Amino acid sequence: MYAVIRVRGTVNVKPNIRKTMELLRLTRANHCVLLEENDVYKGMLQIIKDYTTWGEINKETLSKLLSTRGKLSGDKPLTEDYIKKATPYKSYEKLSDALLDNKVHYKEIPEIKPFFRLNPPKKGHRTVKRSFVNKGSLGYRKEAINSLIERML
Repeated sequence: MYAVIRVRGTVNVKPNIRKTMELLRLTRANHCVLLEENDVYKGMLQIIKDYTTWGEINKETLSKLLSTRGKLSGDKPLTEDYIKKATPYKSYEKLSDALLDNKVHYKEIPEIKPFFRLNPPKKGHRTVKRSFVNKGSLGYRKEAINSLIERML
Protein backbone atom coordinates (compact mmCIF):
# COMPACT_ATOMS: atom_id res chain seq x y z
CA MET A 1 0.00 0.00 0.00
CA TYR A 2 1.29 3.43 -0.96
CA ALA A 3 1.07 6.58 1.12
CA VAL A 4 1.02 9.61 -1.19
CA ILE A 5 1.66 13.14 0.11
CA ARG A 6 1.21 16.33 -1.87
CA VAL A 7 4.30 18.48 -1.38
CA ARG A 8 3.81 21.45 -3.71
CA GLY A 9 0.92 23.90 -3.91
CA THR A 10 -1.69 24.71 -6.56
CA VAL A 11 -0.23 27.69 -8.45
CA ASN A 12 0.66 27.17 -12.15
CA VAL A 13 -0.28 23.48 -12.23
CA LYS A 14 -1.06 22.07 -15.69
CA PRO A 15 -4.70 21.00 -16.17
CA ASN A 16 -4.01 17.27 -16.61
CA ILE A 17 -1.89 17.21 -13.45
CA ARG A 18 -4.53 19.20 -11.55
CA LYS A 19 -7.28 16.78 -12.63
CA THR A 20 -5.20 13.74 -11.65
CA MET A 21 -4.59 15.20 -8.19
CA GLU A 22 -8.31 15.95 -7.79
CA LEU A 23 -9.13 12.35 -8.70
CA LEU A 24 -6.68 11.15 -6.02
CA ARG A 25 -8.16 13.68 -3.52
CA LEU A 26 -4.86 15.55 -3.15
CA THR A 27 -6.35 19.04 -3.29
CA ARG A 28 -3.95 20.85 -0.93
CA ALA A 29 -0.34 20.70 0.15
CA ASN A 30 0.43 18.29 3.02
CA HIS A 31 -2.63 16.11 2.32
CA CYS A 32 -1.98 12.36 2.38
CA VAL A 33 -3.97 9.51 0.79
CA LEU A 34 -3.61 5.72 0.89
CA LEU A 35 -3.57 3.90 -2.46
CA GLU A 36 -3.38 0.26 -3.50
CA GLU A 37 -0.39 -0.90 -5.53
CA ASN A 38 -1.78 -1.44 -9.03
CA ASP A 39 -0.97 -0.30 -12.57
CA VAL A 40 -3.68 2.37 -12.70
CA TYR A 41 -2.44 4.17 -9.59
CA LYS A 42 1.20 3.77 -10.65
CA GLY A 43 0.40 5.55 -13.92
CA MET A 44 -1.38 8.34 -12.08
CA LEU A 45 1.59 8.71 -9.72
CA GLN A 46 3.92 9.08 -12.71
CA ILE A 47 1.77 11.96 -13.98
CA ILE A 48 1.94 13.84 -10.65
CA LYS A 49 5.49 12.90 -9.66
CA ASP A 50 6.69 16.53 -9.78
CA TYR A 51 4.19 17.63 -7.11
CA THR A 52 3.98 14.64 -4.73
CA THR A 53 6.04 12.07 -2.91
CA TRP A 54 5.07 8.46 -2.18
CA GLY A 55 6.31 5.14 -0.82
CA GLU A 56 5.30 1.94 0.94
CA ILE A 57 3.83 2.58 4.37
CA ASN A 58 4.49 0.13 7.22
CA LYS A 59 2.11 -1.12 9.92
CA GLU A 60 3.36 1.05 12.80
CA THR A 61 3.20 4.28 10.80
CA LEU A 62 -0.24 3.42 9.40
CA SER A 63 -1.73 2.69 12.83
CA LYS A 64 -0.23 5.92 14.21
CA LEU A 65 -1.59 7.86 11.21
CA LEU A 66 -5.07 6.40 11.73
CA SER A 67 -5.08 7.18 15.44
CA THR A 68 -3.75 10.75 15.25
CA ARG A 69 -5.06 12.05 11.90
CA GLY A 70 -7.99 9.78 10.96
CA LYS A 71 -11.25 11.73 10.70
CA LEU A 72 -14.91 10.90 10.21
CA SER A 73 -17.43 13.04 8.36
CA GLY A 74 -18.26 16.12 10.40
CA ASP A 75 -14.55 16.39 11.30
CA LYS A 76 -14.92 14.01 14.25
CA PRO A 77 -11.85 11.98 15.23
CA LEU A 78 -11.59 8.30 14.28
CA THR A 79 -11.83 6.35 17.54
CA GLU A 80 -11.39 2.69 18.40
CA ASP A 81 -15.05 2.57 19.46
CA TYR A 82 -16.09 3.60 15.96
CA ILE A 83 -13.72 1.03 14.43
CA LYS A 84 -15.32 -1.69 16.60
CA LYS A 85 -18.82 -0.64 15.49
CA ALA A 86 -18.20 -0.08 11.77
CA THR A 87 -15.67 -2.84 11.01
CA PRO A 88 -14.95 -6.36 12.27
CA TYR A 89 -11.62 -5.14 13.71
CA LYS A 90 -11.04 -4.15 17.32
CA SER A 91 -8.12 -1.69 17.18
CA TYR A 92 -6.00 0.56 14.98
CA GLU A 93 -3.32 -2.14 14.69
CA LYS A 94 -5.78 -4.82 13.50
CA LEU A 95 -7.31 -2.39 11.00
CA SER A 96 -3.89 -1.38 9.67
CA ASP A 97 -2.97 -5.09 9.26
CA ALA A 98 -6.15 -5.67 7.28
CA LEU A 99 -5.52 -2.59 5.13
CA LEU A 100 -1.97 -3.69 4.33
CA ASP A 101 -3.12 -7.24 3.50
CA ASN A 102 -5.88 -5.87 1.19
CA LYS A 103 -8.61 -7.57 3.26
CA VAL A 104 -10.46 -4.26 3.49
CA HIS A 105 -10.19 -1.08 1.44
CA TYR A 106 -9.85 2.25 3.23
CA LYS A 107 -12.59 3.84 1.09
CA GLU A 108 -15.08 1.12 2.11
CA ILE A 109 -15.12 2.10 5.79
CA PRO A 110 -18.37 4.10 6.23
CA GLU A 111 -18.26 7.83 7.03
CA ILE A 112 -14.46 8.02 6.97
CA LYS A 113 -12.66 10.91 5.26
CA PRO A 114 -10.57 9.57 2.37
CA PHE A 115 -7.51 11.73 3.13
CA PHE A 116 -5.35 12.82 6.07
CA ARG A 117 -4.46 16.43 6.81
CA LEU A 118 -0.84 16.57 7.95
CA ASN A 119 1.36 19.31 9.37
CA PRO A 120 4.39 20.53 7.43
CA PRO A 121 7.37 18.31 8.31
CA LYS A 122 9.59 19.21 11.26
CA LYS A 123 12.89 20.62 9.94
CA GLY A 124 11.15 21.13 6.58
CA HIS A 125 11.49 19.50 3.17
CA ARG A 126 14.91 19.24 1.55
CA THR A 127 13.77 21.05 -1.59
CA VAL A 128 10.47 20.87 -3.45
CA LYS A 129 12.02 21.21 -6.91
CA ARG A 130 14.15 18.05 -7.12
CA SER A 131 13.43 14.35 -6.94
CA PHE A 132 14.22 12.28 -3.87
CA VAL A 133 17.16 10.53 -5.53
CA ASN A 134 18.68 13.95 -6.38
CA LYS A 135 18.56 15.15 -2.74
CA GLY A 136 15.07 16.61 -3.03
CA SER A 137 11.61 15.75 -1.71
CA LEU A 138 9.61 14.71 -4.78
CA GLY A 139 8.83 11.33 -6.31
CA TYR A 140 9.16 7.75 -5.14
CA ARG A 141 10.99 7.27 -1.83
CA LYS A 142 10.35 3.60 -0.90
CA GLU A 143 10.45 3.06 2.90
CA ALA A 144 11.64 6.62 3.64
CA ILE A 145 8.02 7.79 3.44
CA ASN A 146 7.53 6.43 6.97
CA SER A 147 10.08 8.81 8.48
CA LEU A 148 8.52 11.73 6.57
CA ILE A 149 5.04 10.86 7.88
CA GLU A 150 6.45 10.61 11.43
CA ARG A 151 7.86 14.13 11.04
CA MET A 152 4.49 15.39 9.77
CA LEU A 153 2.24 13.91 12.53
